[in-house]
Parts: sequence; structure tokens; C-alpha cells
Amino acid sequence: MDLPEVSLIGILDADKEGFLRSETALIQTIGRAARNVAGKVILYADVMTNSMKSAIGETERRRAVQIAHNEKYGITPQTIIKSIHDITDHLRTEHEAAVSELVRIDEDLARTDPNKLLKQKEEQMAVAVKGLDFETAALIRDELFALEEKLGIKRPAKKRR
Repeated sequence: MDLPEVSLIGILDADKEGFLRSETALIQTIGRAARNVAGKVILYADVMTNSMKSAIGETERRRAVQIAHNEKYGITPQTIIKSIHDITDHLRTEHEAAVSELVRIDEDLARTDPNKLLKQKEEQMAVAVKGLDFETAALIRDELFALEEKLGIKRPAKKRR
């Protein structure tokens, strides 16, 4: 979780210990909010749990250490400034890089026996789909498209079921 632009975090049902409500998770979330000078975290709960007590105690301890450090070295805290990127751009770039690497790996077979390679890729894609590994299937599908384009192969689109 990267929250440099966020100044308020509310944790609902903070007393429901478990996923994202453990001591460690609470400390991490509170610490992320601290990246903003005006950052605040509100824990909504009916009862104070041990995880909440520990997280609050640890946060206060860390805050005291940070304040002492800042005073000793004359540091004035500032909120970090980061550009906000669309996560889909990052994922798309990683996906395209993976497809390019797959095409590079299969270049030799693409030159010597393109039909065999395309058939192998279709079989691999079918296995990935059958195993519910849709990310791998999408990589292979896009590699197939890239190989077909690179080899100048025009295949008829398959009918959808």
C-alpha cells in the first residue's frame, strides 16, 4: 500500500482481529499514513484489542524516536511528492515486456517451423485455460498474435462458443 497523497485513513472494525487488523498490519497502515505530514489514522472499534494497543504503543514509540531525530538534526518533515501513475500502464508495460521476451525465446522455432510453434502455443494456452491460469493464457495468446504478425500469418478468427 503506497499512500503518499492520503491524509486520512479510517480502519473500520479495527477490533475484528485477523486479516488487515493484526498488530503488524495496523502498524504498517499507520506507518504508511505517516508519510503525509498531516496524515491521520482513525481506528473504529467497539473494544480496544491487544493488537490495537500494541500498534498504538509502537506508533507512539516510533514517533518519539523520529521527533528526537528530527530535532537533533534540524529536519522539518515534509510530505513526499510522487507522481500518480495509472496502475494499468505499469501492468500493460510488464505484460508487453513478457510477451516480447516469449517471442524472442521462440524466434528460432518461428523461423524454422512456424506452424509447429503456433500449434504448440495454442496447446499451451489451452492447458493454461484448463488449469484456470488465465494470466499465462493471456500471455500466450498475445505471443501468438505477435508471432503471427511478425511472420505475416493471417489466420481466420475462431468462433466464440
